[in-house]
Amino acid sequence: MKVKFYYKIKKPEETLKDIEEALKKINTVEIKSIEHLDKVGIPVYYLKRKVFLDGKEAYVYHYGKGFIDIQARVSACMEAIERYSAAYDENLIKDPENPIDIEKLILPKYSSRKVKEWVQGYDLISESYIDVPVDAVFYPLKEINLFRGHTNGLASGNCLEEAIVHGTFEVIERDAWSLADLSPKIPREIDKDSINNEIIQNLLEKFERAGINIILKDLTSEFEIPVVAAVCDDKDPLMMCIGVGCHINPEIAIIRALTEVAQSRASQVHKKRRDAKLRERFLNRVNYERIKRINKKWFESEEKIELSDLPNHASYDLKKDIKFVINKLLEHSFDNLIYVNLNKVGVDCVRIIIPGLEVYTMDRDRLSRRGIERAKKLYNI
Repeated sequence: MKVKFYYKIKKPEETLKDIEEALKKINTVEIKSIEHLDKVGIPVYYLKRKVFLDGKEAYVYHYGKGFIDIQARVSACMEAIERYSAAYDENLIKDPENPIDIEKLILPKYSSRKVKEWVQGYDLISESYIDVPVDAVFYPLKEINLFRGHTNGLASGNCLEEAIVHGTFEVIERDAWSLADLSPKIPREIDKDSINNEIIQNLLEKFERAGINIILKDLTSEFEIPVVAAVCDDKDPLMMCIGVGCHINPEIAIIRALTEVAQSRASQVHKKRRDAKLRERFLNRVNYERIKRINKKWFESEEKIELSDLPNHASYDLKKDIKFVINKLLEHSFDNLIYVNLNKVGVDCVRIIIPGLEVYTMDRDRLSRRGIERAKKLYNI
């Protein structure tokens, strides 16, 4: 199968060579494939690195996926670099010159609404520097002031623009997913037979051969940037999961969603992440039929659409695509697209912050009234 790497300024083999020194700096112990742990056969890797927690040596695992082996390997490496780069930094601002209005960040009820430290970011919309709270940048946090920490919008790339694009699409993905979570129905299903893409068909065939049905749901919001959920219908409750992908090119969004499902499945079996262990304990108490009843909106559809019905504004130019996103945000009255440069080991890494976009799917305590109204309009509730 001939593979094209859309939106990649380098082939994964080149990226892997370029990040060799960075992998040493983050204390990489090993990088291994765990594709064999699942019956689907889609490449998934983990990277294990050494850390020190409370002065004691420990290990953390980072996962990566792809439609070919080298891509999954690089994905795991880049995630590890992102997490290392997002670690708390002591070089902070106490007295900000241009602080963001923290209320735009969707604060939970428990928030202290006090910011002790700030970090300088750059707003691509106003083209000016803006100070943002450490709570919105670093992970993990030393203490909770505004809200719990998360990794939403944390991304790396072969260049700064590539990292910004990846992080921006993730923030838009989580926002769209949050709106879907608020709706009692997700009506639009993408007809798999309408997809004429060799990579997607290859991935779908692997699931089919493993006896797994994949349902592709359209979660695209008013921004007209495709967001797709791949719902995994497996008789094994532990392996039922959802992968969500976002990209200005709908085919890439679907590929990301499908490989995300593969990563979720393999990492669940690997059982090295705390969330995977918690999920297993929960699912051991429920069965397949109950899970489908609880999550029926993900398995039931009212309308089938074709791939061509999804918007596609891809220009294959990173700067043009960033401009498209900016225009869409402004069109719907979101007036900030902020990035914080987190390059600590020679690899471009950023945290993207788009104030006002929802994170409900990650943090049930954070939800805006505007988000509820957007979900009602999007899903005709």
